[in-house]
Amino acid sequence: MNKVLHVLVYVFLALAGAALYLELQLNAKRSELTDRNRMQEEYLIKIAKTIEKADPAKDAAFEIKKDNSPVEARLVDSPDMENILQEYPAPLEQANLETYNWDNQADKTQLRTVYVLDFEGKPVMDGNEFLKSGKGTEDELLSKLFESAKTQQSRLNTTRAALADLRGKLESTVAEINKLKPEARQDKVTIEEQKEKVAKLEEEKTGLENQITKIKSQIGELNGEITSLKDEVATAKDETEATKEELAKSQKLVEQLKKLLHDSIQSRGAASAGSGTAVESLPTGDKGKIVEADNDNMFAVVEFTEDAMKELKGEDLSKPIPAIELSVKRHGFKGPASEFVGRVRLRQEVKGKNYVICDILGAWEQSKLSKNDIIFAD
Repeated sequence: MNKVLHVLVYVFLALAGAALYLELQLNAKRSELTDRNRMQEEYLIKIAKTIEKADPAKDAAFEIKKDNSPVEARLVDSPDMENILQEYPAPLEQANLETYNWDNQADKTQLRTVYVLDFEGKPVMDGNEFLKSGKGTEDELLSKLFESAKTQQSRLNTTRAALADLRGKLESTVAEINKLKPEARQDKVTIEEQKEKVAKLEEEKTGLENQITKIKSQIGELNGEITSLKDEVATAKDETEATKEELAKSQKLVEQLKKLLHDSIQSRGAASAGSGTAVESLPTGDKGKIVEADNDNMFAVVEFTEDAMKELKGEDLSKPIPAIELSVKRHGFKGPASEFVGRVRLRQEVKGKNYVICDILGAWEQSKLSKNDIIFAD
């Protein structure tokens, strides 16, 4: 009995080892099948993204009109035009159409669903086999992908046919253009020759016109000389009388100028006696600023302060502007004499304002005077 038990134990051990071996082999195969299914699923998702889901819009159209009228030596206002893209399938040019996107959990789950499931989630039997085609199965997605792939292949074949047809039209058009080019070159050569002839004729015409103009000018000069001689003869008679009249007018004008000069001297003397002696210098300090400077014509317009005007013309502002010299400085200027840029001499005041026109003294110039330079007495 013990021997029988020993034998059974060894048999069970052998069977257990065999089962373990088979389990290991099955696990390896299961892992291989899992990896294969995952790889197939990933590539199905990638392939689906290259298949267009919808057809292009049918309303696209293009128009390229070709002039079919013959080339003749006449102008054609309304040539015979033909749309060479009349039969061209324009919708085929539409790009970026929507493709299948199964990279989501719902579609991935359907890709893994081989059998049709009932409401309890159990496979539906089709006789002695499980039902593999129907809503919610992998077959449904793959069937849609297959039909779209066939449609896309059909569009591709149509595109190839359209390209071949378009190539034929292009070859015909190029042949027609190549035929017209030699004629056009010959016409251009003829036009250039005609232009050269016209240019020569224009030169000859211009030369003749210049000769005519010169002859007319000579005739005009001769007529002018004749007229001038006639005028000299006519005016010579009146020359003596005119000279006498001019002499009388000149003498009268001299007398008038003498009287005006005498009256002007008297009026200036009276003004000087009434207004007092003009000042010869001003107290040290800033007196005003330049509002306009013309360095080309060597003058500047200076705006003096109220106090400076009283120093120049007196408290009642009745004295004349003195012809004194004042200095000019500019803040921030760095010259040989620090901020000093030049000097001006007062010349004439502007009535009703504190403006005085001054002469720019070039001998003192350190820099060109400009607006806002300061006038000061030193």
